Amino acid sequence: MTMDHAELTTEQVLRRDIPWETYMTTKLITGTGLQLLRRYDKKAESYKAQLLDDDGPSYVRVFVSILRAIFKEETVEYVLALIDEMLTANPKRARLFHDKSLASEDAYEPFLRLLWKGNWFIQEKSCKILSLLVSARTKVQDSVATNGDSSDSKKKFTTIDDVLKVLVEWLCAQLKKPSHPSRGIPTAINCLATLLREPVVRSSFVQADGVKLLVPLISPASTQQSIQLLYETCLCVWLLSYCEPAIEYLATSRALPRLVEVVKGSTKEKVVRVVVLTLRNLLYKGNFGAQMVDSGLPQVVQNLKAQAWSDEDLLEALNQLEEGLKDNIKKLSSFDKYKQEVLLGHLDWSPMHKDPIFWRENVTNFEENDFQILRVLLTILDTSTDPRTLSVACFDLSQFIQYHPAGRVIVTDLKAKDRVMKLMNHENGEVTKNALLCIQRLFLGAKYASFLQV
Repeated sequence: MTMDHAELTTEQVLRRDIPWETYMTTKLITGTGLQLLRRYDKKAESYKAQLLDDDGPSYVRVFVSILRAIFKEETVEYVLALIDEMLTANPKRARLFHDKSLASEDAYEPFLRLLWKGNWFIQEKSCKILSLLVSARTKVQDSVATNGDSSDSKKKFTTIDDVLKVLVEWLCAQLKKPSHPSRGIPTAINCLATLLREPVVRSSFVQADGVKLLVPLISPASTQQSIQLLYETCLCVWLLSYCEPAIEYLATSRALPRLVEVVKGSTKEKVVRVVVLTLRNLLYKGNFGAQMVDSGLPQVVQNLKAQAWSDEDLLEALNQLEEGLKDNIKKLSSFDKYKQEVLLGHLDWSPMHKDPIFWRENVTNFEENDFQILRVLLTILDTSTDPRTLSVACFDLSQFIQYHPAGRVIVTDLKAKDRVMKLMNHENGEVTKNALLCIQRLFLGAKYASFLQV
């Protein structure tokens, strides 16, 4: 594919002069077709709009017949540009392709063929046009064999199932290996954001293993172009959050932490809205609720609620998400609650910190995820400026040393000593007292721990 074709625009293509008379001479278009083209081509947009209002299906028939009969690249590009121009000006014109007078035409077929065989301009326009045609069809047509009535025809017509199958295959192929370095993925995501409104497309997309191709695209964005791609990707994930098989895949992927990361850092209201609506949909599915609590989402939701949003749907969804997360926290075990407190980075003297039963029953849970909670406690010692939080973190480390058989060794290996030693010079007395206790237990070990009082 040459970059000339890759960078073509509809405006550039429509500047060409196409020799329609020559095509009529060679019988590639009819006399009626030539008349319609002369009347339509190179005219003002308002004039063309009137022609389409008066006799839209006739122009559509001519365009489709040219794509079926003529294979010269410049002409194919030109006709696709005419259709693209007409649908961009008014997407509802896609309904013209489904007019009863076109029942004998297989309007989908030329675009499906061009999707795989053309250069990038041809592929991109064919994809866009197909997505609009699919969305504009009446659902009654799904029970008919085709986008027309082919019961009396011997030739095989393209069914809507054929169209959706090929479209999903092409879109997944673009997400895996884009035909165009910068426009392949945005084009595919843009079309998916339209097509995934249909349950049948969601199922096809999941079966084609497409969900995993979306997950890497869920990441914070800064430029206008990347923000739009992020928004449309999140819109796709939101649409998939209504599809059970897709939810099952999302549950095993990195989708949730990525969504939380996006909503935490985004200032674009439409991005925040679609992510919050997605999280609300997933909240009560499988283990998502507990994962959301673990990821610190309750604090993120609080921060979001403090901002001035104008969208009422967003504000309502934030309230629902907050209430749902509170319900999840109530259901959590005592260790889950402890973990949530640590992950939020705000520690307080809740009863569990000094409860011997809590520590005896849960000390081995600290080993999960390569001692994740211990590591977070150490990060809190480095980063927190709140004396209460620092005091509780030091105390919890001393508790772990006392109750875990290898507590001293583990805490030493995690290089906690220097961090705690620094806090022995802290200006707050409660911090220094608990830092001292932690150091004593670290040096003396559990054997002498009972002699040390807080």
